[in-house]
Amino acid sequence: MTDLRNRIGNRVRIIRKIKGLTQQQLAELSGLDDAYIGAVERGERNFSIDTLEKIVTALKIQPTELFQNLDGLSETEAAQRRAIDEYAVTVSELSVKQIDTLKRVVREVRGAFGD
Repeated sequence: MTDLRNRIGNRVRIIRKIKGLTQQQLAELSGLDDAYIGAVERGERNFSIDTLEKIVTALKIQPTELFQNLDGLSETEAAQRRAIDEYAVTVSELSVKQIDTLKRVVREVRGAFGD
């Protein structure tokens, strides 16, 4: 069971950093102690579903995002997954108009690569 706890804690850390949050900021947003957040990220705490919900809500993500695993992926696949994570964070903070603009930019960039 610790393996799953470690993987979820690592995903919390990755997503928190992508969002540019410190452990203290995530603690404040989630109503948890910053030392507790650190322990969760290190896989040291056997957290409850309620705690996980507080963290997911504070990070503004879907719970499924915590269960994605980068273990066993090639270097390219892991880089793609990290890029998708960053893209998802960026999109979550944009308006519909900004998302449409970003989609057009992505299509243009993709076209520049010859796809």
